[in-house]
Amino acid sequence: MRTWLLFFLIMHCSLLVLAQADSTVPAVAPVTAPKKPVKPVVPKVKADSLLKAKAPSIVTDSVPALPVAKIHAYDTVMEGLAKRIPYLNTAGKPVQYDINPVRNSKGQDWLIYLVGGVLLLLGVIRTSYLKYFTDLFRAFLNPTLSQRQLKDQLSQSPFPNFLLNAFFVISLGLYLYLLMYRLNYTTGAIAWMLIPGLVILVGAIYVVKYIVLRFCGWLFGNEELIDAYVFILYLINKVLGIMLAPFLVILAFCDPGIATASLYISIFFIVLLVVYRYVRSYSLVRQYLSFSKLHFFLYLCAFEVVPVLIITKVLLIWLTGNP
Repeated sequence: MRTWLLFFLIMHCSLLVLAQADSTVPAVAPVTAPKKPVKPVVPKVKADSLLKAKAPSIVTDSVPALPVAKIHAYDTVMEGLAKRIPYLNTAGKPVQYDINPVRNSKGQDWLIYLVGGVLLLLGVIRTSYLKYFTDLFRAFLNPTLSQRQLKDQLSQSPFPNFLLNAFFVISLGLYLYLLMYRLNYTTGAIAWMLIPGLVILVGAIYVVKYIVLRFCGWLFGNEELIDAYVFILYLINKVLGIMLAPFLVILAFCDPGIATASLYISIFFIVLLVVYRYVRSYSLVRQYLSFSKLHFFLYLCAFEVVPVLIITKVLLIWLTGNP
């Protein structure tokens, strides 16, 4: 027993000695490695659960989707035409066309008054002598009737007969000026002199022709034949003067393309009326005289065609200066 108490006392004293020895020794600091710089961590913001709860959920429709319509080839073609043709331009800027553009002034305002005066003269004659106009066109369209009944009726109205002859002279003279104007043979500087000159020239030709025909009828004793021939001649001339009235407006004021087309159309009608006059004259003369067709053709060439060609040549030389 005493032995065990002694053993525990010795162990207790040794532990105290060791504890005092450890407290007197200085503590050595541990060696640590240099630390690397640490980047700041940005905390992630989580979406609010309330927003997630309020967000409407997309509910798929239970109805099945309709099939896509096929594009027809006709629709494709029409769409291409709408893009290419400016008149069908529905998507882009609308195209505007001026159908009545402002014309460049050429100093020809006097032509408006001149053509208007010619048409006014025709309107006054027709309004004042409506029955004469009716008989005139009946005689023109019916050759047999004109020689029997209407010839005397028209001859008994000398004043409207004179007015229509004067209108024919004015209409043909103005037509010849517009013809040369469209063919670039004239200028505005000589128009004031050329138009009256052409009117006087046409009037002089038909006055001389009338005098020569009357003289030949008196000389050869065929006054009745000459009277019928003169009636046919001036009947066709009156109709020609009336027919030229719309062409005067077109040649004076329309565009060059339209004016050129109307020029050829008017020449066609003039040739047609001249041929019609010769056909009626031939059938008339055969009732009074016996002659061959060759003689009649020679008469046309000598007294109808050649004078017109000579006058035309003289006018062109005078206007252009070239032989």
